Amino acid sequence: MTSTSSPCAACILLRRRCAKGCVFAPYFPADQPLKFASVHKVFGASNVNKLLQELPEHQRGDAVSSMVYEANARVRDPVYGCVGAISSLQQKVAELQAQLAIAQAEIVCLRMYQGSDLLTFNTKMTSFSPPVAPSSPSR
Repeated sequence: MTSTSSPCAACILLRRRCAKGCVFAPYFPADQPLKFASVHKVFGASNVNKLLQELPEHQRGDAVSSMVYEANARVRDPVYGCVGAISSLQQKVAELQAQLAIAQAEIVCLRMYQGSDLLTFNTKMTSFSPPVAPSSPSR
């Protein structure tokens, strides 16, 4: 139960009285009802309660954040859940790495081409000798 004695989102959804030591209250405030609703839909209130009771208090916030993320992902994608999002991101990373490799190869080719042009230019410049004016016959 919160300090203003309003029930938490879990107790509101479950239609029960929010006791002083409610395990859900610190993590599911009344002004965020969808947060608990998705967790309850996917994991069930009893399972969430058991999990939170078994964890040390300093780990509960992270556990709730993880459950909320996973539950929201499962609601969006009932088949794959967060694994679908992870797979999609891994595929995008692979595509971007391939594009990066192509761009880097193009840079190497351009530098080699510029280098060969410069080498050719330097070779022409060193082998270039200005035309010599024809000498006039000495008389």
